[in-house]
Amino acid sequence: MLTKEQLLAPLAALRNDAVVVTTMGTVRPWGRHSSNDLDFASADSAMGHAADLALGIALAQPQRKVICLNGDGSMLMTLGTLVTAVQSGATNFVLFVVENGTYEITGNQPVPGTGFVDFVGMARAAGFQKTFSIDDPDDYQAQLALALQCEGPVLIAVRVEPGLETPLSRTPREQARYLQVSLSESAHRLREALTAAK
Repeated sequence: MLTKEQLLAPLAALRNDAVVVTTMGTVRPWGRHSSNDLDFASADSAMGHAADLALGIALAQPQRKVICLNGDGSMLMTLGTLVTAVQSGATNFVLFVVENGTYEITGNQPVPGTGFVDFVGMARAAGFQKTFSIDDPDDYQAQLALALQCEGPVLIAVRVEPGLETPLSRTPREQARYLQVSLSESAHRLREALTAAK
């Protein structure tokens, strides 16, 4: 099992100019590794739709890699996204399922099916050709660069230790730059960054 640090630090080093969409328990930790204008936190409402949003960005920006750090609880809420991602033909889409077994920012309630739900199996059944199941830090280090270079959609299921993140406030008191402004302002900043990069 990985710590969040072991998950996020190598990804931040390899992300290049990819858009990174985070949700729930990865939002603040990612903000400690990156303050890029191409980061977006999707954790304010409509839980489960970070992957949908990231897929939409991938379709609108086919020349750019789009990475989604989705939670296991969030993924369970929108399993249809797996089929949609394959059918869309989004070759630039990388979907992480961060399996910590809890709904972390709402109080660490257990996620149903923890320990026996097979996200990689579900992704393969939906048509994903490239999938990775990782629960060892050394294995992650060895496979991450390859996984990010694969033609997508790619699913990477990673077992991660539960954390103690609390609900988000979106105020200047937040350390992560992308949480210091409203969701609307954050979306405008991402759009401007994507437009400027064309």
